[in-house]
Amino acid sequence: MAGIDCGTNSIRLLIADVGADGRLRDVVRRMEVVRLGEGVDRTGRLSEAALERTRVALADYTGQIREHGVEAVRMVATSASRDAANAADFEAMVESVLGQAPEVITGDEEARLSFTGAAATLPPHEGQRLLIDIGGGSTEFVRGTGAEVLAAISVDIGCVRMTERHLRTDPPRQGEIDAAVLDITGIADKALSVADPAREATELVAVAGTATTIAAIALGLKAYDPRAIDGTRLTYSMVERVTADLAEADHAARLAIPVMHPGRADVIVGGALVLRTIMERSRIEEVLISEHDILDGIALSA
Repeated sequence: MAGIDCGTNSIRLLIADVGADGRLRDVVRRMEVVRLGEGVDRTGRLSEAALERTRVALADYTGQIREHGVEAVRMVATSASRDAANAADFEAMVESVLGQAPEVITGDEEARLSFTGAAATLPPHEGQRLLIDIGGGSTEFVRGTGAEVLAAISVDIGCVRMTERHLRTDPPRQGEIDAAVLDITGIADKALSVADPAREATELVAVAGTATTIAAIALGLKAYDPRAIDGTRLTYSMVERVTADLAEADHAARLAIPVMHPGRADVIVGGALVLRTIMERSRIEEVLISEHDILDGIALSA
């Protein structure tokens, strides 16, 4: 099976075998930063340059899908494609390259796929979990128990959107950080009132690149290692410290961090502020980091 997740910041590929136990066994797992949603918050449209970057990456993925004899493919597009007035141009491009149209899914389905993908590998937990998937354009909040989703919502706070909207200097000024936090806080509070109004969740789980990168930095890794990151638990104070350090550094200093993907260095502060603020507003003092997310959910559903 193959799953493709095309978000605001990156496009990712997972080719996997599905065992008799329903668990995925990775064959290929890839990620390219194409910044499809660059400028969408301001212009409402996908740029020609962003579409071309995405086309090049997708053509590479298509070659690997054919090389491995994949039997079923599902490609999902999320926040940037939902928001863009010219989403039809994106869909036509995908169909011409991949041979099938992408599914531009709702925020609710995005949230549910994220939970499904992560739940397959999370350790047992007796109570309810609140999962957050911090993307480039949106963040999904999902509350559930086991593999069952009880409530879900997607909101427009993501690392790219917050950076383009508020964090315009390098490093960002305190006034810009304050404006971003105010924006995130208002939206996060509304999301929590839908996803977990009675604060029933006793465990917070974070997935996707912002969270895993922060975990890698907190662990002091010299190279990005998914096996070391998956299952890591970070306290609020650890997240707060990493966020403060990232906000004080300029782009060159962030780029020099060994675990930093080059395409994430300019937007990681916005993502870190989202994670820190959600932890603060949810009043859950620790977050469990998972390397498994919507991409796994897409492949499973294929």
